[in-house]
Amino acid sequence: MIVVEPSFEFQDKLDAAGIAVRLEACGRICYKSEDKITEDSAVPFVKRLASYGHNSVLEMAVVTVQVDCTEQEAGRFFALQPKFLVVDQYQGGLLLTGSVRSFRELGKRCPDAGAVRAAIALLAERHPWLYEGIYEAGAAVDPAIRVRKVRLDEVESLPDELLMRHRYMGVKFIVNRAVSHELVRHRTCSFLQESQRYCNYNREKFGGQVSFVRPVFFREGSEEYRIWLAAMQEAEARYLKLLETSSPQAARTVLPNSCKTEIIVYCSLEEWRHIIRLRTPKNADPSMREIMLGAAEEFAGRYAVMGG
Repeated sequence: MIVVEPSFEFQDKLDAAGIAVRLEACGRICYKSEDKITEDSAVPFVKRLASYGHNSVLEMAVVTVQVDCTEQEAGRFFALQPKFLVVDQYQGGLLLTGSVRSFRELGKRCPDAGAVRAAIALLAERHPWLYEGIYEAGAAVDPAIRVRKVRLDEVESLPDELLMRHRYMGVKFIVNRAVSHELVRHRTCSFLQESQRYCNYNREKFGGQVSFVRPVFFREGSEEYRIWLAAMQEAEARYLKLLETSSPQAARTVLPNSCKTEIIVYCSLEEWRHIIRLRTPKNADPSMREIMLGAAEEFAGRYAVMGG
């Protein structure tokens, strides 16, 4: 067995990558298949998952666009009640931020709405493979509605209130499964997580061992820690024994909450502020608080508005 420390990593480097690269890098965490990433693997990987309906991967990249339109057209857009998009009135028009999934679903549901068609046309021009069957190249767009992509540096320069709503950040955590169970309760976030159903920890790339996260509750070398260690060794032995005759999804039923997992949490700064306020007080779960205090400090160092 392997005992690891909890940790976190901000995914801002992926923000500078193309959408396909970002989606693949996030999506492969589920299968721990990062070793299969090549220069031209991203688009086929994402298209395949999209065809299977694995829409959670398509939530791992957001786009911000500015829509210049009449007040009446803006009102019609608000009346659509767009799902999973952040929408604000901005400079006489609209400021929209949403994931690839949210724009795809909006395009399917409301293809004839002027602002929707104009936004999808812009996105499909940049990434046609993401909008196949949703937008037909050359389809008529109202010339009175102008849409432009807002660069990340422009989002970073928005007033604090808009910055908090439109700047999304992904953080990859290495934690135990008790902590990940709490993280996924934050409803407005998107998540991708290492899958015990697909990962076979008896394989060479896992060292033929199960990884567990060091418990914050027990001092290493104490009697409590020795009891915990023995329990994890027993769980690993039972898991590996079951793999001789069963699939990983069957064998995982004996694995405990202490198992290490990797999970990406992706949401707006506004939601991150809520998570931090909920998960860092002294009455929070100690395992959660241990990791979230460090993340909170890094957020505050990056964005002054997050320090309050």
